[in-house]
Amino acid sequence: MTRVFAFLALAAMVLAGVCPAQAQTSNDDFFNFFGRGGSNYRSSPNYGAGSDNYGGGSGPIPRTVVSFPGRYAPGTIYINTAERRLYLILGNGEALQYGIGVGRDGFRWSGVHRISAKREWPGWTPPAQMRARRPDLPRYLPGGIENPLGARAMYLGSTLYRIHGSNEPETIGRAVSSGCFRMTNEDVTDLYNRVSVGATVIVRN
Repeated sequence: MTRVFAFLALAAMVLAGVCPAQAQTSNDDFFNFFGRGGSNYRSSPNYGAGSDNYGGGSGPIPRTVVSFPGRYAPGTIYINTAERRLYLILGNGEALQYGIGVGRDGFRWSGVHRISAKREWPGWTPPAQMRARRPDLPRYLPGGIENPLGARAMYLGSTLYRIHGSNEPETIGRAVSSGCFRMTNEDVTDLYNRVSVGATVIVRN
């Protein structure tokens, strides 16, 4: 009975969404959460720890070093939602490129924020406005492999937007969210280990 209740609560969460933009009445951020059943994390909580290895990643869009013109300080994150790519500026005209999932039509945005917090295996508390629409949602979902925020989350300023992991790697490169940016668990862990609280995040459509 407990397992059935947990499954129903998670299903309700997916229908309501878990990544609304501030001041928006969004629907679901995570579509097809149960999907084809695949998490790309199954064992160690140290999965995908970042290193000096820039290549690889288990997602559909491998991370790679690319040329990146522009006068951005090393450590800056530049997100191009049209390309569905996130760039970590390395300096010397180069950046580390990651594939991301972005906001669907009507939920894309642009602006400049800073990383205000970082969380490993973040829990999720539905915002009050979401619970008003969906009182059947859980008040809190602990972090872990069943949480669709994935292995890591980086919070953007005072908004409810995040750069976070995902247990649905097939959605990377697609427009599926309500404004958050999703990465594979391996890539988000790699990025998490390379950036600090206070890092600038530039979002362009």
